[in-house]
Amino acid sequence: MATTTLSELKPRQPDLALDQIIKVAIMAVGGQGGGVLTNWVEDCAHRNGYVVQATSVAGVAQRTGATIYYMEMAPASDRKPVFSLMPAAGDVDILVAAEMMEAGRAIMRGFVTPDRTTLIASSHRALAVSEKMVPGDGIADSEEVIAAAEIAAQRFIAFDMEKMAVDAGSMISASLFGALAGSGALPFERESFEAAIKASGRGVEASLRAFAAGFEAAAGGLVERPQWGQTKSDTANAPRGPSHLVEKWQALEARTEALPDNVRDMALTGLRAVVDFQDLDYGAEYLDRLDQVLDHDDPGKDYELTLEAAKYIAKAMAYDDVFRVADLKTRGSRFARVRNEISPAEGTQMKLTEFMHPRAEEVVGIMPSKLGRRLSASEKSMRLIDRLVNKGRRLRTDRLLPFAQLYILGGLRKYRRGTLRHAIEKEHMERWLEQALNYRKLDYALGVEALRNRRLVKGYSDTHARGLSKFDRVMEGVALLAGRDDAAHWCKLLREAALADEKGDQLEGALKTVRSFAGQPETALQN
Repeated sequence: MATTTLSELKPRQPDLALDQIIKVAIMAVGGQGGGVLTNWVEDCAHRNGYVVQATSVAGVAQRTGATIYYMEMAPASDRKPVFSLMPAAGDVDILVAAEMMEAGRAIMRGFVTPDRTTLIASSHRALAVSEKMVPGDGIADSEEVIAAAEIAAQRFIAFDMEKMAVDAGSMISASLFGALAGSGALPFERESFEAAIKASGRGVEASLRAFAAGFEAAAGGLVERPQWGQTKSDTANAPRGPSHLVEKWQALEARTEALPDNVRDMALTGLRAVVDFQDLDYGAEYLDRLDQVLDHDDPGKDYELTLEAAKYIAKAMAYDDVFRVADLKTRGSRFARVRNEISPAEGTQMKLTEFMHPRAEEVVGIMPSKLGRRLSASEKSMRLIDRLVNKGRRLRTDRLLPFAQLYILGGLRKYRRGTLRHAIEKEHMERWLEQALNYRKLDYALGVEALRNRRLVKGYSDTHARGLSKFDRVMEGVALLAGRDDAAHWCKLLREAALADEKGDQLEGALKTVRSFAGQPETALQN
């Protein structure tokens, strides 16, 4: 038998042809122009004498998975390269993510490695279905992805390429292309990238503007942290209108200035919301209720009770009803926002369809309070109304008649105070405030948590009904806890359980636990 010594073993010589292959993966969702970006990169490579193979695998359903566009390229030679059809973990040179969570997905799948990968990602968010489904705040933390990317990638470049593209009047694919060029990860000159855009022949000028902005930002190696919760400048909110109304607004604004420092900004935000919802007199009612809470507050607690009241009283007063929905759908700012998001080509007519699905409850809710209560108490009447109105409707608000219908309906908000829905919302809000202030007398922290429970009530139609049901069940659970040292803690746990899932299974489990140590039968809260 022949033997081989260690000294005879030689390392395998690297295959230079393999080393020349550049592997690029692009992760984008529908509407972000991933296919266009892939075509531009492919064209640019061909212009520089490279052979390219490009493939794509579509994600499953809207925003549950991005389409992965994958390219391998190498300098043309007598020896034809053999390219792979899909990216492999640990074997990607450049990863382009058209949204921050897609960068996170790429890291989790092993496509981003510190020994070779340049990661280019837009820092903006396009929320996934799983994030939207959470009853509370289900938005994933971009900062965690950024922190992981800085460790996982050899180079990491991130900034808001969506905003950059919109500002240039183009699509994010153009600013991503510019960032790819500016990163220097591909061995091509800037002129080659721009030539690929020009050759496409559509929206060239706007695309070049977005490309240039992306190029300059990436050339500086920018990693931009997303800034959430930024507000517009005060000048953007400056009141405009008849002088007597402006003076009345300024008087309300002065009342917010007299509030404690840490309450002032939230109160002003709440005031703007309720005035926008109804009128200046409604804003005065909001401040009156806030003053009522302030009278029960404790300066030693940094006015936490009033701060929470400023937020949640405004939410309770600015509820979603038929008038509100119609008003929002016919505002000029909404049409401008939709047009800005869609970015239709010049000369293209934008068509906008609203999906309306009113229930009998919504129709009866806009009736005068006495009539509405009489009809809502009759099952026969409610069934008849539901049969007449509970049908899916599509209204083309780019047409005069459907737009006029919604516009007139939104204008009827001046009659809102006399409707059944307003009476119900007012009664519910006053009962909630009374309960919270009573709990505050027993336990300051419990009073604060009771105010925070109002975040469970939101939305319109079925969404509002589900939230209201959860709110009522949580408040019934809190009634069993009042007087305990850990009542505030359990109130928070009940609210978090209610927010955890749509069906309320976790809330029911938490209520069973509360009933077990509160000495209540399991059927006590089954209403």
